[in-house]
Amino acid sequence: MRFLFLLPLACLAACASVPKLPGDAALPVPPAPDYSRAAHWAALPFTDDPADRTPGDSLEDGQVTAVADVFYIHPTIYFDTRKGNTYWNASLADAKLNQAVDDSAILNHGSIFNAAGKVYAPRYRQAHIKVFYERGSTVKDAALDTAYQDVLAAFDYYLQTYNHGRPIIIASHSQGTTHAKRLLADRFDAKPLRQQLVAAYLVGMPVSAQAYPTIPVCQSATETGCFVSWRTYREDFTPKSNYRDTVPSIAVVNPLSWTTRTERVPAEANLGGVLYNYGKGPLPGLVWAEIRGAGLFTNKPRFFGDILFNTKNYHIGDYNLFWMNVRENAVRRVEAFEGLVEGK
Repeated sequence: MRFLFLLPLACLAACASVPKLPGDAALPVPPAPDYSRAAHWAALPFTDDPADRTPGDSLEDGQVTAVADVFYIHPTIYFDTRKGNTYWNASLADAKLNQAVDDSAILNHGSIFNAAGKVYAPRYRQAHIKVFYERGSTVKDAALDTAYQDVLAAFDYYLQTYNHGRPIIIASHSQGTTHAKRLLADRFDAKPLRQQLVAAYLVGMPVSAQAYPTIPVCQSATETGCFVSWRTYREDFTPKSNYRDTVPSIAVVNPLSWTTRTERVPAEANLGGVLYNYGKGPLPGLVWAEIRGAGLFTNKPRFFGDILFNTKNYHIGDYNLFWMNVRENAVRRVEAFEGLVEGK
């Protein structure tokens, strides 16, 4: 899967760029999306898109008969480094960027959930990667807020147009999780829609265990109305100053056990990761996992070409290393949710 190798390199290159400010006269904020247009969605259950795919031949897309919906918010794929030609927020008219989103995040993350629900993934004016390296900047906040307002508008359109009272899974990664955290607070926590929440997969960013008064951290594989979160590192990773967390009591759920217990869960529990060659299917027993403090730690995965994979921050593999476990878990939570609903 090229996603695992190319994205970190793009990130390193992007960190050196200096995007223009939102509202700059020469480079204004790109036009807002119109979510009545299918072109402004990266995935819809009634269009042909990468969220419909499955790795290998043994899995099937279950969206046609799914009883739940999945609202997926993709991570940062915006690394534009062209000098003097970089917005703080991406344009939805950027066909090359849209294709990159589809070929990476929608394929590798969105398709995980097509057995559990109908997948909806909005395109949005994602903030440039550099916002995550700015400290104390109002520009950063403005760029992230522009992106979030798109996500919120997309969710509201989805809710009014497509949902019809169906159970909802929220899934996200990295920048997507930054927005998903706000979405849960604004639309679910202590609100009527909380009753439709199957679970939220808030992956790749720190989330406080006390973030939501009515949405707890999941403590089992079938608990509903809760959220899971983790950030993955190689077992010998030592956090540096820029990885120090400012969020208290960070939630970490082990995707091999779906608990917050700290004992190591062996690789035998890993149903399969999906790496550089999506079409070849999942690789069972790829890695073990254990919670240490605010992180999820694991061994280096073994695959053809792994000699080139030397990073110790496995952010890019947060979902892919545990692909089948997440897929199976999303299905189980929907089944549990339906049982709870029927039992009322």
